[in-house]
Amino acid sequence: MEQVLNYINGTLLPAVGGGWLDDHAPATGAVHAHIADSDERDVELAVQAATKALPAWKALGTQGRSDLIMRVADLMERDLEALAKAESIDNGKPIALARRMDIPRAISNFRFFAGAVLHWNSDAHLMDDVAINYTDRQPVGVAGCISPWNLPLYLFTWKIAPALAAGCCVVAKPSEITPYTAFLLSRLCIEAGLPPGVLNIVHGLGPKVGAAITAHPGVPAISFTGGTRTGAEIARVAAPMFKKLSLELGGKNPVVIFDDCDFEEMLTSVLRSSFTNQGQICLCSSRILVQRGIYERFKQAFVERVKAMRVGDPADPTTDLGAVVSEAHMTKVLGHIALAREEGGTVLCGGERVLLDGPLRNGWYIAPTVIEGLGPECRTNQDEIFGPVVTLQPFTDDAEALALANSTSYGLASVLWTSNVKRAHRMARDLHSGIVWVNCWLVRDLRTPFGGMKQSGVGREGGHEALRFFTEAKNVCIRL
Repeated sequence: MEQVLNYINGTLLPAVGGGWLDDHAPATGAVHAHIADSDERDVELAVQAATKALPAWKALGTQGRSDLIMRVADLMERDLEALAKAESIDNGKPIALARRMDIPRAISNFRFFAGAVLHWNSDAHLMDDVAINYTDRQPVGVAGCISPWNLPLYLFTWKIAPALAAGCCVVAKPSEITPYTAFLLSRLCIEAGLPPGVLNIVHGLGPKVGAAITAHPGVPAISFTGGTRTGAEIARVAAPMFKKLSLELGGKNPVVIFDDCDFEEMLTSVLRSSFTNQGQICLCSSRILVQRGIYERFKQAFVERVKAMRVGDPADPTTDLGAVVSEAHMTKVLGHIALAREEGGTVLCGGERVLLDGPLRNGWYIAPTVIEGLGPECRTNQDEIFGPVVTLQPFTDDAEALALANSTSYGLASVLWTSNVKRAHRMARDLHSGIVWVNCWLVRDLRTPFGGMKQSGVGREGGHEALRFFTEAKNVCIRL
């Protein structure tokens, strides 16, 4: 049985307290590894190591840091297949998805920020013959990075890569539900020669490890991706300490389908935006809003396509949906489906646990589920379910579509399907979303700002926004 060890000061270590947590494989429900059950003592060791390593890491300069980060990316590229297999086992997602999306994107995160920091310009302002002002940006110090379970290595590297490139040292906590690829990354960092203490990975439970990182006075910046409730608790603790906060939280994302769209292209895309990674992506579209003129046509075609999706072994390349991440999450999602029925919704397909044979008989599988007949105020259309569950709602015109799309407390991402360019621009401006995709979904340029409005978060990640977050700006004014 593999042991998932902490990576502190360049060394792989068990938790100070000696305890272990079980790491389950969602496909089978079986324990496949044991995780270091860390606490504030391990976090303290990690912060001490990061603080000690900070001066030398800053002094290495942008080129030196870039070279080392690129070296880690090269090793990840070498081990792409092993990382994809590990991600699939640990998370339950189809290995084909991990091979196509998760691991390549994790590698791209490292390579992008290793390159971006070399080309990051500084602002200068000349005051006629009086003075010149320029902006000097220095790393904020030790950064705390806390990542979720749905895209484990993908989102873990999305945080640590810009922090390291900007010159910060990092104390990071991956989700205790899916820690395995972060552990494999720590091995690659050792092989790449990353200096001890520059990156520290502490495994364990959120209330013990995540809370300790958040509250530590030696960690002036916290980057967190996860649930809105946890984000609120982080803000409650960190705000009085005047820490920098980047919080990417929940979503209840709409896809708005107008009757002038390219129907077949839209149908294929909406299937992806609904059920990729079992619907466990913060950017998935869980509320499908369809103009009345094509509502029945869409419903019939969409449900037919959803029924044809294959729920099965994540290791099988023909599988469309694997297992959801945990038994507790499966129970939560099935509970939401039961609530939808209680609220008067009609389940058009799915709605139940899928029981497979053989070694997979105890795995945590849910059939992709489509529900109609519920209004915008019901909990099914308000609460983040974060699973393979979508609702259908008809609308008449642009105004009603906009009102429905903006009717939740979240504002992370929206999708528009229309061939009317004026409508696309007008709707995009009025949608309360940090991201708006028009006639596409999950097309990501790493240079662009990423984040949400309302209860979907605070701050922006991506491109120079991320580098700005992990640095402090200083104006230098020199009299001429």
